[in-house]
Amino acid sequence: MKKNLKNPSLWNLIKLLKRKSKENKAPVWEALAELLSSPRRLMRRVNISKIARYAKEGEIIAVPGKVLGAGSLSSKLTVAAYKFSKQARKKILEAGGECISFYELLEKNPKGKNVRILG
Repeated sequence: MKKNLKNPSLWNLIKLLKRKSKENKAPVWEALAELLSSPRRLMRRVNISKIARYAKEGEIIAVPGKVLGAGSLSSKLTVAAYKFSKQARKKILEAGGECISFYELLEKNPKGKNVRILG
């Protein structure tokens, strides 16, 4: 992994995910860190429609990139992402879901149980 000097907050998040993966024996955090460390041009962009298609109610979705607002969401989901568009955040909240950061996700669920990575 190459250190991203242009974005120190992303670099700190990647280091934290790797450390928590080892501490809690949770491979999901290691996988998320690897996806976030990819070049910016390869950063994942996931639409609400894809989240609605693949996620089950009550599941926690982790997007190693940006969530975009195309599509609709009818189920209540918790979505953690590096970034959210305004429209995506609005649609998730209107469906009764929750938009959280990876830091909040690590705090709520340190073992990484019931977390699905989309992207």
